Amino acid sequence: MAKWTAKHEAPEPLEGPVVGTVVGGTVIWFVIFLAQAAFHGWFADRDLIWWYWTPLAGTGLGLIGIWYVRGRDAALKRHAAEQAAGTSSSAA
Repeated sequence: MAKWTAKHEAPEPLEGPVVGTVVGGTVIWFVIFLAQAAFHGWFADRDLIWWYWTPLAGTGLGLIGIWYVRGRDAALKRHAAEQAAGTSSSAA
């Protein structure tokens, strides 16, 4: 079997408001968890209690994601500032 080779170069990754997106998703997970609190008994009666706890797990993972993307964003900004400082000092 022949080895697969790409026919074209991969596009650059899209950069956007990653921190805001992850924060928004985390908030949505938490709101879903709170909204389902009224139906806790209904889920328990039908042996679907995992539906109640899944949004809380999503919230927890989202909090980890917020920590991660904020650090990544800070590192990208720090790198860009170092590159700009290096470029301006070498041009002088």
